[in-house]
Amino acid sequence: MSDIRDIKIADFDYPLPDDRIPRHPLAERDTCKLLVSRPDGSVEHHTFSELPELLPEKTLMVCNDTRVINARIRFEKSTGSKIEVFLLEPIFPEDYVLMFQAVGSCRWGCLVGNLKRWKEGPLVKMLDIDGRKVELRASRIQPLDGNGQEILFEWDDPEVTFASVVDAAGYIPIPPYLKRDSEESDSDDYQTVYARVKGSVAAPTAGLHFTPRLFERLRSAGVDIAPLTLHVGAGTFQPVKSETIGEHPMHTEVFSVDRDSLMQIVDAKRHGRKITAVGTTSVRTLESLPYIGAQLSAGDMSLHVGQWMPYTEDDREAPRDVVEDLNHIIRYMDEKGVDTLTASTSIMIAPGFHWRIVDVMVTNFHQPQSTLLLLVSSFLDRNPEESRLQWRNIYEEALDHAYRFLSYGDACLLFPLK
Repeated sequence: MSDIRDIKIADFDYPLPDDRIPRHPLAERDTCKLLVSRPDGSVEHHTFSELPELLPEKTLMVCNDTRVINARIRFEKSTGSKIEVFLLEPIFPEDYVLMFQAVGSCRWGCLVGNLKRWKEGPLVKMLDIDGRKVELRASRIQPLDGNGQEILFEWDDPEVTFASVVDAAGYIPIPPYLKRDSEESDSDDYQTVYARVKGSVAAPTAGLHFTPRLFERLRSAGVDIAPLTLHVGAGTFQPVKSETIGEHPMHTEVFSVDRDSLMQIVDAKRHGRKITAVGTTSVRTLESLPYIGAQLSAGDMSLHVGQWMPYTEDDREAPRDVVEDLNHIIRYMDEKGVDTLTASTSIMIAPGFHWRIVDVMVTNFHQPQSTLLLLVSSFLDRNPEESRLQWRNIYEEALDHAYRFLSYGDACLLFPLK
């Protein structure tokens, strides 16, 4: 445990020129570059449209179907002061589905830009929602941990849901490193083609490269596809400011997996089929599931995976049955009479993590000194006794071959080193 916490984030730095961060995506999503890192450490260069031919035979591909919401809402006071309210996570109703169905009022945890200009009283914004004039009011309730604020939203039309309010009032929250304001094109560009469940404030960007025609070819190639949902929080952009990762608090994200997807995952593990995760959010969800199952088998119904939970025991000396852990979840759902498991995770995946579910990963190129880079390093180099830095080899290769980095950049197909 102490070894994991003592990992220095400076060891995961690399030079990233600003001109390698595209401000907009390619016109055709699946024409981006795809770097492939093979189990023997060799690196190949392809295009994303070649993915069906590059995946393992009969793989199960797991995608995050979360949908980015218009989380940035801008108000202007009568004095001319501009205030931006950034939706982070629902407080009441706490459930995402119920939140977006709410009428009349709801409460969110938010970040507030130019907070010092908002002394008292509500902020007001007039909306046009399908020809209906709706007044939206935002009131400060109380400060939250960190820099957050609890905000009460109220609107004066009982037939309008909060989903419609957000669509009309807000803007897509593109990442800060794009160094520009949201544009109308981002409403499509910053969503996966399979985005379905509203709740994210950032896109699961590995999924941005997929197109309907590519999915058709994947299915024709025998690839099964299972959805899950993890609502990406603003914490995904939170830099690691501490010297070691043990001092970095991981953000918590809510995820849900339905019974059909769980059964597909169990079937794949039972029959030795490879599981391909699209994006680090799918990875975090999948690798959290065995810990949820272990908790349930021990009578713990908290349905939350803590940051350091994977490192509290030596998994290699006391290996668990992954299929049995997943079956505990299915039995729990059957007992509760629910079709979907909703839980949360703040899991830290770093070198030394014991991988249980994910065999292959599709992901983008991540920021220097980020927890996502820790995750990639851990995935590639499964033996903590050997100091192999395959992630650095890959990133240097990508920089040498003019790959584009971060959200609107190119992609990787990663296999763990043997």
